[in-house]
Amino acid sequence: MCADLSRTPRNLLVCERSSFLDEKNRLSFQVEQLRFNYKVSLLLPECGSAPSHLESTLNSFSRFYLVKKLPIYELLDKDFLQNAVYQGSVYGLSFGTRIDEDNCVALMPNGRLVLSLDKDSYEMLGFEGRPSRFNHRTCSRFVVPVDLKERSMAPGSPGYRRLLRALSSHLKLQTDFLISHHPGGGAALKALLSRYDWSERRPEVCSRRLSDLVCPDLRSCDPHSLLEWLGAADADVSCQNSSSSFLSTLTCPEPTTTLAAALSASVSGLLLPQDVQRLVEQLRCHLQQEQTASWASVTVHGFADGPVSWGDEEHGVLTGGENFYNLLMFHDHTYRLHLATGPQDGCPP
Repeated sequence: MCADLSRTPRNLLVCERSSFLDEKNRLSFQVEQLRFNYKVSLLLPECGSAPSHLESTLNSFSRFYLVKKLPIYELLDKDFLQNAVYQGSVYGLSFGTRIDEDNCVALMPNGRLVLSLDKDSYEMLGFEGRPSRFNHRTCSRFVVPVDLKERSMAPGSPGYRRLLRALSSHLKLQTDFLISHHPGGGAALKALLSRYDWSERRPEVCSRRLSDLVCPDLRSCDPHSLLEWLGAADADVSCQNSSSSFLSTLTCPEPTTTLAAALSASVSGLLLPQDVQRLVEQLRCHLQQEQTASWASVTVHGFADGPVSWGDEEHGVLTGGENFYNLLMFHDHTYRLHLATGPQDGCPP
């Protein structure tokens, strides 16, 4: 067997234990650093259905918009910059593009525009960038990061005119585009949306009741086994390793207990970190109010094909594309945080 094939690709998993009562905990900062989220999964023990306050929170995640065939130079429109980029936070991501094959675009809440381009498109653009960190043998991919809030990129400046000309005349890049704004919502994006075919999307909420769920000791379980068990629970895969099952040979880490009921719920869409923060606060309240609730788990998945993952870090293009974190909260205000990326990404914060 080829040595490269027999070698298991590495991954990065950062584990942290802290308390919500510790003023130095970094949870809010860490949640904000995964900016483009497509799914939030929730697991609650001894709970057959979502309490009303949690159900309300899950259903109140911010709406977002899908713009069809958006020319990327429109993100440089003066009114859009003034009303959206300079006022609050824009979350924008090319939709239906693959980071290992296609041109991908992200507009980040800090005002950075990131273009991940193949070699031909980069040369056609004619604007300064840098080779991708994840080129394999040959330099076939380039990244163009632009800070739209910098003075050198203000409308009318030489840098602004060069980029506008490059995107409107040289490359003419267009793509389906997911976009949201905080806190203005659709009002801040109205002018841009009015010029193109767009649709408003509401995050999709799903929930189901789990019965007789075999559960490990969460405080002593090692991180990799814990994440594997949580993934199996979310995918409704049994960890009992029954002799009659041909689907899975997973086993629940010992020691185990059996939960009579548990709630598995998820939200999918272009999900903002601010909404995740609000969900975490509601879960903290739930743990304090419900005597039977000893813990709660939240897993947040970033887009696999976004050009950025954690913070401003470039997203890897060669393997799975995973970038996610899991927050395991306990009723005594302590928590365990697991931040993960694939083998080509930088270290999470």
